[in-house]
Amino acid sequence: MELIDFILNLAGLLLWVGWLSVRFDPVAKSLPATLAGTIRRAEPRGRSGWHFVAALVGLLLFRGLLYWQIGPAIDWTPSLGLGATAIFLRSDFLGRALLFSVLSFALALAVFYLWLLFLSLVNCRAAEATPLQRLVRLHLGRIDGWSWPLKLVLPFLLGTLVWLTLMPLLTGWKIIPPAHSLAHRLEQAGTIGLGMYLRWKFLIGGLLVLYLLGSYVFLGNHPFWNFIAVTGRNALGPLCRLPLRVGKIDLAPVVAIALVFLAAGLAERGLTALYQRLPL
Repeated sequence: MELIDFILNLAGLLLWVGWLSVRFDPVAKSLPATLAGTIRRAEPRGRSGWHFVAALVGLLLFRGLLYWQIGPAIDWTPSLGLGATAIFLRSDFLGRALLFSVLSFALALAVFYLWLLFLSLVNCRAAEATPLQRLVRLHLGRIDGWSWPLKLVLPFLLGTLVWLTLMPLLTGWKIIPPAHSLAHRLEQAGTIGLGMYLRWKFLIGGLLVLYLLGSYVFLGNHPFWNFIAVTGRNALGPLCRLPLRVGKIDLAPVVAIALVFLAAGLAERGLTALYQRLPL
């Protein structure tokens, strides 16, 4: 069921990106005073992208019903990993199955934007943006122009705020135990906020593996590989002063991958232990 949920989250993300692509379409937004403004698509004007939203809502409702029907039969308990802790929702209640469907997609969407934010952070000083980096800037909007300290602290702030918003619902439905005090509630939210950074490890690992592959195998001048090369070099910037080259072999990507996953593992265990010991 976890694999099915993952695939359906990917489908939901494609619908979300499809809706945004309509909003970002330069032809749809162009003015008639320009040459491009005289171009019009053949599809009806009424289809302004809301069919993507309707399909996404239908997907979330359908899979909530699916989990409600199938989950109890296979003794499946849906769960959401939040780094410092995990929340479990019973699939034999329709309301909780629907809630899991929505929260699971919301978490996938949050990871999607966290990854975009990381790419914006790493490539913020690039002199010329690649086509893929321009897409990152397009999706992030004004956030891409923020200073790097603001972008760096944003996952913590948003994770904390979202947890504080969800806590009354989760405690009201007895999914999580209630906080003992306002301070306890803030400590929990802060720990969850710190756990948001753990979502970067798979993106960093995947980027560096592709960068390592592209360093030794010529894969052409496709914009994707140019983007990987630029991002990989920028991500390895903190290690550039270390003697990690042996002959023609650069060990920096391997060392960086090992350090990222080691640090993420230690941080996750530390945040889990901290969350369990709250209130301090």
